[in-house]
Amino acid sequence: MSFSDVVEAIKGLSIEEKQEIQLLLKQYLREERREQIYENFKTAQVEEKNGELKFSSNINELKRLIEE
Repeated sequence: MSFSDVVEAIKGLSIEEKQEIQLLLKQYLREERREQIYENFKTAQVEEKNGELKFSSNINELKRLIEE
């Protein structure tokens, strides 16, 4: 089923069904974002363990680190 098929199917739903889909999508997006945050956390832990993380309170140094 393509994206346009899904959109067309949603158009045919009742308002209540559309609201339920909206709630489900918000929940799914929250769950996916939590998983991304957790994966980033695990990556950061490995980088810290390997001494790959760099810290600085100097704004110019932080900008340089971000650009790397």
